[in-house]
Amino acid sequence: MYIQELSLVNFKNFEHAEFKFANGLNCFIGNNGAGKTNLMDAIYYLSFCKSFLNPVDAQNIRFDQDFFMIQGKYFRLDSEETIYCGLKRTQKKIFKRNQKEYKKLSAHIGLIPVIIITPLDANLISGGSDERRRFIDTVISQYDAVYLDNLIRYNRALQQRNNLLKQFAGNSFQSELIEIWDDQLVKYGLLIHTERLNFINNLKPVFQQYYQLISGGKELVDLKLHSDLLSNDFAQLLKDTIGRDRMLQYTSTGTHKDDFEFDLAEYPIKKFGSQGQKKTYLVALKLAQFDFMKEISGVTPILLLDDIFDKLDRNRVEQIVKLVADEHFGQIFITDTNREHLDLMIARLDTESRIFTINDGQVNN
Repeated sequence: MYIQELSLVNFKNFEHAEFKFANGLNCFIGNNGAGKTNLMDAIYYLSFCKSFLNPVDAQNIRFDQDFFMIQGKYFRLDSEETIYCGLKRTQKKIFKRNQKEYKKLSAHIGLIPVIIITPLDANLISGGSDERRRFIDTVISQYDAVYLDNLIRYNRALQQRNNLLKQFAGNSFQSELIEIWDDQLVKYGLLIHTERLNFINNLKPVFQQYYQLISGGKELVDLKLHSDLLSNDFAQLLKDTIGRDRMLQYTSTGTHKDDFEFDLAEYPIKKFGSQGQKKTYLVALKLAQFDFMKEISGVTPILLLDDIFDKLDRNRVEQIVKLVADEHFGQIFITDTNREHLDLMIARLDTESRIFTINDGQVNN
């Protein structure tokens, strides 16, 4: 699968831009702040119906304009697909596939698989558990629509339960109302928990192999799920913690409290890893995600590499270039300020390539 053309109108710092991409390697080169990452975000938007940089849709509209438009033409599974996204300020976002508007945006997730590696991924290590849960949930939701539906239903039940806990503060407590939502949390929470475990167990060996290749085999890494549900019955856990939940006025246990442990030589990489080791960990994790998505979906994802070489020594850079240059990967987009890195990748890839020079929302190719 690959994106053939991309059109932008009033998206971030681009007033109007059109691109025809190579099926292999596409490079965006320019100074910091020129708009290279915004182009990555536009491609990401067409896959996930949202920005990876700014979750507030209206803030992605170009300054002093009333709307934005993104449209991409794809070749997927021997057929052409046109994906359109349009947004006017204060109005609902419109998302279309082949000119037919989606009733639910969730129905689009997974159609155009994309894997992005970006400096913002550092939050997976340095940030809170919600960052890591969001990453895992996004990955699984791309290939499992049932999981996404279970996640939506779980979060709705969680919100309803939390609302009741707040309503009961200072008033009479009605346990039978809480139990209705407990049943929903248990039903969907156990399904989510099982799928997360399966995902981690399947992803881990591939991730460890990629880390070994990039690091030269000198370091051992691990990836684990941390969850109260690993050693407790969820229904009983909700009963046992209801006193605390009433005091806190929110649900303090469940799959929404899961975390994922990122370890280096049996120690948290967050505390003991160097900048280069952390970057290597994240790149290996995303490449493993690529393999996993490709195998499950039967579609080769588009790979977005945003400022990937920062904080990596030359040996690790060369290993990454060697890996993504393999025919196993399909269409690749990369941003950089350093032309040397791009020339190295082009030399290694025996495929069609294009370089676009970006300067303050203007494009030269």
